[in-house]
Amino acid sequence: MADLFDRSPDNDDAPSRADSAPRPLADRLRPRRLGEVIGQEQVIGSEGPLGVMLASGSLGSLVFWGPPGVGKTTIARLLADETDLHFEQISAIFSGVAELKKVFEAARHRRANGQGTLLFVDEIHRFNRAQQDSFLPHMEDGTILLVGATTENPSFELNAALLSRAQVLVLERLGLSDLERLAQRAEAELGRPLPLDGPAREALLEMADGDGRALLNLIEQVAAWDVAERLDTEALSARLMRRAAQYDKSGDAHYNLISALHKSVRGSDPDAALYWLARMLEGGEDPRYLARRITRMAVEDIGLADPQAQTVCLHAWETYERLGSPEGDLALGQAVAYLALAPKSNAGYAAFKAALRSARKTGSEPPPKHILNAPTQLMKDEGYGAGYAYDHDSEEGFSGQDYFPEGMKRPVFYQPVERGFERELKRRLDYFAKLRARRNS
Repeated sequence: MADLFDRSPDNDDAPSRADSAPRPLADRLRPRRLGEVIGQEQVIGSEGPLGVMLASGSLGSLVFWGPPGVGKTTIARLLADETDLHFEQISAIFSGVAELKKVFEAARHRRANGQGTLLFVDEIHRFNRAQQDSFLPHMEDGTILLVGATTENPSFELNAALLSRAQVLVLERLGLSDLERLAQRAEAELGRPLPLDGPAREALLEMADGDGRALLNLIEQVAAWDVAERLDTEALSARLMRRAAQYDKSGDAHYNLISALHKSVRGSDPDAALYWLARMLEGGEDPRYLARRITRMAVEDIGLADPQAQTVCLHAWETYERLGSPEGDLALGQAVAYLALAPKSNAGYAAFKAALRSARKTGSEPPPKHILNAPTQLMKDEGYGAGYAYDHDSEEGFSGQDYFPEGMKRPVFYQPVERGFERELKRRLDYFAKLRARRNS
């Protein structure tokens, strides 16, 4: 993986026949020192965790977590150079138990001869639990210094035992300023500027979507064009396809984006909510999953503050089922906008959770006998239904009887807010509370 790159003056060794073969731009710009890596200052800077480790001479096992093309492999290779460790690289996609045994055995021989091994494992989350456990004894006795790389959340994908022996470092996608620096280095290596005007150049950086390696591949294509004048954005878009957005429907991006959508709705921001909905749809998310989650938002965050919200979501879901994509996507978008602007209340959600906790705590307590039906004489003899007050026969249609188990202190679960329709429900709740207090006084 070659990312984030510079060309140092001493890069030109004596040429060989292999060296004379064409080399990709990303390979030619591979950094020689950590200081040449673009971005990730929060990790490799003098005050970052790697900078502190190297300064103190105490480098430990690491897991790099970040999107593609941000320097995970490059930084691992440079760490081996700076610590005089042998660099060994494997991929969890292509390696099995047999190859791991060979790697560990070779590392033991090196250690016996006085050299350590930095083992870089790309896509480490692809290893199963047993394979991940196989690293542990070799990490503990110093046979290897493990550096893993993953695009998935290590908390979910890596064993707790492995995580306890390695520090997780988060590498971030490159910003436009980082990509611009990388583009300038590429132009210096190529010896000529890219044939793009200002807006087209910015569009090219955006096409890379934060991936340095992707940007260098795009630059290499653009640099090969024989054009008389600088191209504008329209001409660039006609010649290059925008890079597909990074989105894994079963991975970390899936959960991050649905969280962003949900919190934007809860925060009453329709523009942000529509943006995240569009991001998920563009990434290929199943609209039916989105319809289900949108309906959940109506239940959880709006509830009885706007009872119509659930109906809007269910109608949008039904509309999508009838129309499909892309026409039905609009119905989901309209539902999201409605939810974002609806009054918010989680009082019903909180009340139900509180009731569940109380139900678990009280176990098998039976209902009070006065609200039990008595279809047989034996049940009547046992007191079933005795003393029940039929509410419709009571003044104002309200008896004020206690419907909780005998001896249970009356709890308060539902506490409506002063927003939307729940303002009316709160008024009704207070009214019945006063009646109950008067009847039971």
